[in-house]
Amino acid sequence: MQNILEYNRKNIIVYFIGFFFYQTVFTQISQKSPNFIVILTDDQSWVGTSFLVDPNDSRSKSDYYVTPNMKRLANMGMRMTNGYAPAPFCSPTRKSILTGLNPAKHEYQKDRDNWTKKFRKRLTIPKVLKMANPNYITAHFGKWDARYDDYTPEEMGYDYSDGLTGNNTGGGKQNLEINGLTKPYVLGKDWPESIDDPKLIYSLTNKAIDFIEEHSNKNPFFIQISHYAVHLAINHSKKSLENFKENEKGEKHFIPEFAAMTQDLDNGIGDLLNKIIELNILKNTYIIFLSDNGGRNSIPLGPKQIKPRNFPLRDGKGSMYEGGIRVPFVVIGPGVEMNSYTDIPVTGLDILPSLADLAGFEIKNLPKIIDGGSFKDLIHSKNEKIIKRNDPFLIFHHAANRKPESAIRENNYKLVKNWTDKSLELFDLSKDKEEENDLSSVYPKIVQDLETKLISFLNKAKAETKRTKY
Repeated sequence: MQNILEYNRKNIIVYFIGFFFYQTVFTQISQKSPNFIVILTDDQSWVGTSFLVDPNDSRSKSDYYVTPNMKRLANMGMRMTNGYAPAPFCSPTRKSILTGLNPAKHEYQKDRDNWTKKFRKRLTIPKVLKMANPNYITAHFGKWDARYDDYTPEEMGYDYSDGLTGNNTGGGKQNLEINGLTKPYVLGKDWPESIDDPKLIYSLTNKAIDFIEEHSNKNPFFIQISHYAVHLAINHSKKSLENFKENEKGEKHFIPEFAAMTQDLDNGIGDLLNKIIELNILKNTYIIFLSDNGGRNSIPLGPKQIKPRNFPLRDGKGSMYEGGIRVPFVVIGPGVEMNSYTDIPVTGLDILPSLADLAGFEIKNLPKIIDGGSFKDLIHSKNEKIIKRNDPFLIFHHAANRKPESAIRENNYKLVKNWTDKSLELFDLSKDKEEENDLSSVYPKIVQDLETKLISFLNKAKAETKRTKY
């Protein structure tokens, strides 16, 4: 009997030693694994903030909007002066951020009957983080926009979410359903009156804060906060609107209601940033701030534009010109130099591999189909000159349910292709971010080289290059 008791006593001791060792190891892993916060705004222009997105270009901010918290965020980290959304539209960009895949490989496929089934099986940010450390807790709050296929955040690996949300959840341009108010919105005629929670900015922010407070001392976490602002319909608080009644209007931005909505969005970001600082987790937390596409060319209020709304960039949302795809893009976190910037092109496709890399996952083991690359070395080193991707160029493409257009950027040259009339335009973005000077007749060999690379990429991706109803 004594031998049995001694045996059990030893087993119990070994068990508790093992248990505490296990807890200690995983606690250390959790402490070393950084937290990640992605703040995704909607339809926010490259010049839609009051900070200089490009410190060397005085035109790279709004001449009317006031966004002190976005400016504070930019001053705390690195500005990507050549930051790009994966697409000039909402839905494909969100799919691309989630998976690191170019829209040509998902939303604009020729095989429209089967691509959604395949998409559900792809690696995603929450999935790869849990592969790096199973203790990660993940959440997506706000606009999900899984149009065409209705896959849920939980299907794609998230632990918490708002479910199948879309534009109208936060007050889309067709109708408004907030605070019990349902009001039709006629573009160019009506806009909603002031309400307490415009575009769900404040309730969305509070939900994110509650999540962060709950998990910041327990597990490493990843949260994407996808705002409905500043997508139409225009919606704002009364307090924010009051701030712009006496402000001098700009030449490209001058609508008080839109400025108020932008300020409400800025206030929400400020509340979130204040809480992160209060919780003292910034030393182990990366924050990525970007928009899902460029700003709209027009809004249904006010007089005629004096300057284009996205000036100095050409065109806007839906376009393959810079105004449709270049967006504000900021990264802050441990090891990132404050108030720094880089001109190296960065895209939303890079978020998945970057977070995986920062979390300790061996990015060489990522699926070869992924188009993004890690910007870990870029944000931690002044000497890094490139982001290593499977291809040395960036591709932008839409077709199927959109007007078939593509663009390819390699180094400073960018080629824009219209698949309907087969036209080609070439621009040198280092000298002409306005895309005013078409160099296609000057450098025909560069045009041929870029078009060959573009077509090869799209063929391998089995991308649609015609407009079809879907």
